[in-house]
Amino acid sequence: MDIYRDAQRSDPTVAAARANWEATQERVPQARAGLLPNVALSATVNANYFGTDVNSAPRTTVDRNFGFGGLTVSAAQPLYRYANTVAYGEAVQQVQQADYTLTSAKQDLILRVAQAYFNVLLAQFTIELAESQKAAVSEQLAQAKRNFEVGVATITDTNEAQAKYDAIVAQEIGARNDLENQRTALRAIIGRMPHDLKRLGPGFEPTLPSPNSVDAWVDRALADNLAVRIAQYNADIATLEIERQRAARLPTVDLVASVNANAATGSVNTGFSGNQRQAAVGIQLAMPLYQGGFVDSKVREALALQEAARHNLEVARRNALFLAQTGYSGVASAAASVKAFEQALVSAQTAYESNKTGQEVGVRTNLDVLNTQQNVFQARHDLAQAYFNYLLGVLRLKSAVGSLDEQDLEDVNRRLRG
Repeated sequence: MDIYRDAQRSDPTVAAARANWEATQERVPQARAGLLPNVALSATVNANYFGTDVNSAPRTTVDRNFGFGGLTVSAAQPLYRYANTVAYGEAVQQVQQADYTLTSAKQDLILRVAQAYFNVLLAQFTIELAESQKAAVSEQLAQAKRNFEVGVATITDTNEAQAKYDAIVAQEIGARNDLENQRTALRAIIGRMPHDLKRLGPGFEPTLPSPNSVDAWVDRALADNLAVRIAQYNADIATLEIERQRAARLPTVDLVASVNANAATGSVNTGFSGNQRQAAVGIQLAMPLYQGGFVDSKVREALALQEAARHNLEVARRNALFLAQTGYSGVASAAASVKAFEQALVSAQTAYESNKTGQEVGVRTNLDVLNTQQNVFQARHDLAQAYFNYLLGVLRLKSAVGSLDEQDLEDVNRRLRG
């Protein structure tokens, strides 16, 4: 959970999703503004000069300076603007959709953190297995050399043990390189190099999905999968967009009012000062007649986008069905694999002990012991992989039905030991 908290603070993908969510919240007040009054104030102050000479008798000269100021307050309240009403409905849908988009990003973060975390654990475990196997093979190699020196074994046993040892050394180098890569991948999520990670604790008993029915999970995914919900909102918004574009053909009706006041210290025709006041209120009707085919084109565009949204919704549903089916079978298969690999490890260990005894009495070769020993380490690796596959499978299955949250990660966290 410490790793997950660091990821919440540092992961740029979630940070960007959260910023987009905050930006989308402003769609509703922006759309609501189209239904509310619009009030404006304008003011003008001018300094004027007027001069003229009239040459006819008697000669007249006018040389005048005067000032002029005006103040106007105007207001408009939409009474009927259907396009704005539809735009408000679109904004509400977009805000609701943004909640699911942000939740989807959070679920994706949970999956990425769990995947990266378990990748590091498996890489660490692989190195530990390689070190243990190298120590065991080194012992077999030393024994083969002693047996060859005293004449109770051939050089073949020594060469086979040496070959096994060299192969394990190469595997260990590769495992250490993989560990660094996995640690770097986790660092890209949390913004720092991870320290010691808790391991999977003992007594882990995987269980089958509940309910234990693929149809139940598929039904939940089709209804609650976040990608399906987001795609459904896109389809609904696309339908509203068609209505909004068609509304551009409709008349608009506004209640308008204005108050105007002017004051002057003179004018072109007189040197006397004065002021004027005027107020007006009324209904304003506007009816679009022809806009060069612009509205028809926007409607056709909206219809095409609606068709695309419908197809994308179908894609989301099919993906949700696929994720639910594979997620359910993946959890069930991983649970069965854990049981199978646990038994395989017991059998491999028994075979190894039997071959060691057989080697001591001369009925098994050094190669037989090395091979069964390899089987033990491989079974241990496969069992660890099966554990991690099960835990990740559970998280992915819950993500497929849109229910994955921090509590599910807490459940995984409780399986870890210090």
